[in-house]
Amino acid sequence: MEESELLKKRKEKIESLKSEGIALYPNNVGVKDTASSILERFSVTDHDALEQIDERFSVAGRLMAVRSFGKAAFLKVQDRTGSIQTFIHKNILDEKTYNLFKRLDVGDIIFVSGKLFRTKTNELTIEADDIRLLSKAVRPLPEKWHGLTDIETRYRQRHLDLIVNPKVKEVFYQRSRIIKLIRRFMEDRDFLEVETPMMQPRAGGAVARPFKTYHNALAMDLYLRIAPELYLKRLITGGMERVFEINRNFRNEGISTFHNPEFTMMEFYQAYATYEDLMAITEDMFAHIAQNLSGSLLFDYQGMKIDLTPPWRRITVRDALIEIGGIGADIISDTQRAIDYARKMNLPAKDNDPLGKVMMAIFDAVVEEKLVQPTFITQYPVEVSPLSRKNDEDPSFTDRFELYICGRELANGFSELNDPADQRERFMMQLAEREAGDDEAHEMDEDYIRALEYAMPPTAGEGIGIDRLVMLLTDSPSIRDVILFPHMRSRDDGGK
Repeated sequence: MEESELLKKRKEKIESLKSEGIALYPNNVGVKDTASSILERFSVTDHDALEQIDERFSVAGRLMAVRSFGKAAFLKVQDRTGSIQTFIHKNILDEKTYNLFKRLDVGDIIFVSGKLFRTKTNELTIEADDIRLLSKAVRPLPEKWHGLTDIETRYRQRHLDLIVNPKVKEVFYQRSRIIKLIRRFMEDRDFLEVETPMMQPRAGGAVARPFKTYHNALAMDLYLRIAPELYLKRLITGGMERVFEINRNFRNEGISTFHNPEFTMMEFYQAYATYEDLMAITEDMFAHIAQNLSGSLLFDYQGMKIDLTPPWRRITVRDALIEIGGIGADIISDTQRAIDYARKMNLPAKDNDPLGKVMMAIFDAVVEEKLVQPTFITQYPVEVSPLSRKNDEDPSFTDRFELYICGRELANGFSELNDPADQRERFMMQLAEREAGDDEAHEMDEDYIRALEYAMPPTAGEGIGIDRLVMLLTDSPSIRDVILFPHMRSRDDGGK
């Protein structure tokens, strides 16, 4: 039967119920119990013991299945905690209530109440003496509701995905637990949670293409933030020595299994700390989350066995290119050789690209995917690190790291550049990149430099991709699986 025909029949039934004065969307019931609270409380209570209990139980949720046997039926009612079976019999319900039950559809939101018993198959069941319609479903659930697998439908209509795929809902409960664990970890270490602007006069704090908007009253362009970094470091300058923020960033870039234009980051900054201190904190944080989430630091991700037990491997960009990528030291020591090598690999490399930028293009191609176990890549070239402190021993590199697990970057941290003169020079380098055609290069930010001139203490800061961390810890293959409403290409389908 075509969906249009099903819709027609549902609408006819709705009109019939209305004509009889039956409320289709009442809001006058209180729910005492949940499916899981009943199942857990009486998990080992046998049939005879249940018969001695006079207590009545009530649940409300979505009607997910009906097995009818003439004058009796078994219903499956699903709430936020799970599902429970309900038994309906014509001899128990009054005539009006039984007739209402006969006109319910899978997908309706209902209320049931009654005593508990166990069926012949030993399933804990509510013997309903009352059943009410709370919200009538106009549209039917997918025909095979127990196996909604079409990716497009799942992402575009997340409400359906959550209804019919219980494992999907569990991913988002896990996501909430992960964020709570992060907050607890940071607060226990005396970090203060703060909020910084989502709309900024300059797109700063990262190398990325921003979304642009316009504020009518102020008559000025604003940008959805690509990172909160420069504002958080203003707070460090102001004396708030340990701060963190969990919130959204927006980058006008491509979409992939681990990129979404709108994503969640946790950034934190600690005065009187170095990037090495942050690597130790990151190890402790991830171990804390995994241990409290699943009770183990060992887990599988998409067939790869991951071990979060500290300490994790640390290796410089240069050494990783040589030891992991198999790139000759002579290539990554000479700009022209590096450019030629990149071009042989069909990587974008311009004649005037600095060595550090070309090195990182090669790194992304030959090293990144091989970093399966937790690995800190350190000492990034200064050309690609406009906000990082230069290394004292080799100023062509910075005191920076990125954390890779399963071939994906999960965190980026560094000792912060707090020399205002050096910061101005870095911004000038980025401006030259912009003029050369790189629209992701960092803009000049005079106000931020002015803040540094009031003296920011030695500081280290880090950003952690929450979505990618949730992917890792829930064994989710795509970032769209851990974002409730991922961005999708527009589809003109009339809302189907």
